[in-house]
Amino acid sequence: MTNTNKLLQAIYDGIYEKLGNNVVNMDFSKLGNTVTDHFVICDAQSDRQVKAIADSVEEFAFKQAGEKVVHVEGTDNSQWVLLDFTDVIVHIFQTEYRPFYNLEALWADAEISHIPVPQSPISRLNEKN
Repeated sequence: MTNTNKLLQAIYDGIYEKLGNNVVNMDFSKLGNTVTDHFVICDAQSDRQVKAIADSVEEFAFKQAGEKVVHVEGTDNSQWVLLDFTDVIVHIFQTEYRPFYNLEALWADAEISHIPVPQSPISRLNEKN
């Protein structure tokens, strides 16, 4: 498994650990001149859940893939938090704001995959400890 694939799996696990919804991976790797290879997008019911998901993604990314977030934006109000891991950018929206920004439509050239809910993401985190 490549490091990007490890990172993606860790991000999905971190999102689902805190019950994130509607997880999508937008793959830009086959397109030229993009800022990143992947967007991972999800949503959550409240600002507290958005923050919890962001914290969980950071923890899982470090423990499972050895990756640290390079830049974080949006934690002041947690309506939309962005975590930049360079090759992967994670967007965590409050559910009510996601349709307004509609990143999936904005970047329609990307290959879009809906990520299913795993059986038990915490089990993978515990395996690494």
